[in-house]
Amino acid sequence: MSEEVANDTRQVCVIGFPVSHSLSPKLHGWWLDKYGIKGSYTTMAVPSGNVKNALAMLVQRGYAGCNITAPLKEEALSLMDVHDESCLMSGAVNTVVIKNGKLHGYNSDGFGFVESLHQRQPKWDGSRVVIIGTGGASRGIIASLRAKGAKHFILVNRTPEKAEKIIKAFSLDNAAVVPWDKREAALEGASLLINCSTLGMLESPKLDLPLNALPTTATVCDIVYRPLVTPLLRAAHARGNPVLEGLGMLLHQGRLGFEHWFGKDPEVTPELYKYIGGLAA
Repeated sequence: MSEEVANDTRQVCVIGFPVSHSLSPKLHGWWLDKYGIKGSYTTMAVPSGNVKNALAMLVQRGYAGCNITAPLKEEALSLMDVHDESCLMSGAVNTVVIKNGKLHGYNSDGFGFVESLHQRQPKWDGSRVVIIGTGGASRGIIASLRAKGAKHFILVNRTPEKAEKIIKAFSLDNAAVVPWDKREAALEGASLLINCSTLGMLESPKLDLPLNALPTTATVCDIVYRPLVTPLLRAAHARGNPVLEGLGMLLHQGRLGFEHWFGKDPEVTPELYKYIGGLAA
């Protein structure tokens, strides 16, 4: 049964394992209430290896789609009937739209980050972008920043080979890989610094990154949103750098799926920041 023959209440969920911590139901619930849209957004715990069966069940039950969170995003890519370039760039799917029984995959990481950056730090400069970490999120962010005119990328990672693969995959002519032990020197002349790793997240190791070499004009971003203000952002703010937390990326990411599922591009407002921010703290 496709979503067209389901009842007039669109059903959507987020799948992952664990998934109970997800803020997505609160986010989409806010928008559904705000716009008076008939719909539901719930969670579904799905262990690795069970994504195919879970997606088939969503199709059978007439769901409009789902979000996919870690650690299932890479596993889901090969299961899509259709996917756009954002998935190929990131190597992962985090948004699924079900149309006529077919799975359409998207990755909203890059979109969410760039939209948040434009909204919160519109004077950002992409002349020299330093990226910490080379997971799926960083790939999507690099692709979106390049599309918006970013000129030069410095990729810092504990495993330089992973960074080299990104440079090759994206044909990044104006890019360099810096080993982890040279990370502090990599900040010299940076205009934009982005932590795309989980370092600094609650219950994760801290990000050991002295900022002495970083220009105070550089915008410092962290895709982590638990805690809302990471040690990296706190240190950057203390020395006068403009900063951007990861919550905005999360909120703007949700817009892509919501518009597909419910037919409305929702607003990310200060009230929404306050509401979801309080839940994330």
